Amino acid sequence: MPDAYQQIIETLSRSRRTLVTTHVRPDGDALGTAAAMVLALRKKHIDSEVLLLSHLPRKYSFIFQDNNIPFFDVEQSWPDPFPLDRFDTFLVVDTGTWSQLPGVRERVGNWSVPKLVLDHHLTQEDWADVKLVVTEAAAAGEIAAELLAQWDIKPDAPIAIALYLAIVSDTGWFQFSNTRPYTMRLAAMLMEAGVDTDRLYQCLYQNERAERVALQTRVMQSLELLMDGRLAVMRVTKQDFDETHANVPDTENVINLPLQIRTVEVSILVTEPREPGAVRISLRSKGQIDVARFAEQFGGGGHARAAGLKIEASLQAAHDRVVEAMVRQMSAPSPRPPVAEPRGSAAD
Repeated sequence: MPDAYQQIIETLSRSRRTLVTTHVRPDGDALGTAAAMVLALRKKHIDSEVLLLSHLPRKYSFIFQDNNIPFFDVEQSWPDPFPLDRFDTFLVVDTGTWSQLPGVRERVGNWSVPKLVLDHHLTQEDWADVKLVVTEAAAAGEIAAELLAQWDIKPDAPIAIALYLAIVSDTGWFQFSNTRPYTMRLAAMLMEAGVDTDRLYQCLYQNERAERVALQTRVMQSLELLMDGRLAVMRVTKQDFDETHANVPDTENVINLPLQIRTVEVSILVTEPREPGAVRISLRSKGQIDVARFAEQFGGGGHARAAGLKIEASLQAAHDRVVEAMVRQMSAPSPRPPVAEPRGSAAD
């Protein structure tokens, strides 16, 4: 029986038009991987479009605009009916759980086309026909790069930039512990294929809106240090969004800032939605606590060092439930040594 790489290659090779999607609130890994797959499919003369469950974040929009990648934006509303009959294959990247794909299960659950998953997260569900899950990969982009190599698709500059975006987003520009020797070798190959690292770095890290910086300042002012400084907790309220004119994507990566504090082992960010809905909890760990396992008790998941969950409650009630549970866990004897998992932003 072919391995998962070959199964996906064989399935996509039979496709004429593929629908590609990724998790809600997509980060650079999600969007870079989706873009790379669309560009690779073009090289095989296979049409594809991307289904975005959230608005395309401004900081990542260049990867779609520069490459004329067509997409549906269904954050506000879905086309009625959604044109599933235009596609014969469904590819999901950077997640393998329905909870990260709101509104999708109801529309594609009974859709009789091959459903494929390409992902690196620990938390998974068994609904896809073929799952290519490599948990040791630093980013979904690493898995996509290997898939293209086995499919004899040599990355040109656009594909290389998309894959590089994916990898640097989930490794914190190679700072996080999920960076491995393979990651660096792949990065070098992508640079040789045409990545302008200076331009990309400026796009990602020196191109912020003033509103985002104002929001992050507010969030940092909410910082609580608990458990003798081992646990950092921050919150962002609807009022914070309204008064800074920022949006939910502007909270990306702020959760990592408390990890700069020497004593902090776990960072929690509690985000009140701008519109009615669940409170979002983001979790980061230096390794002493497996936050993916912690999140699973609330129906969430992710990586051991980067995870997320949602709670249908008020901001304060959600805050109290999660913080109390984390305090209990951090007070218990540790059953195993620290885990080496990514601290990136893909799991929220």
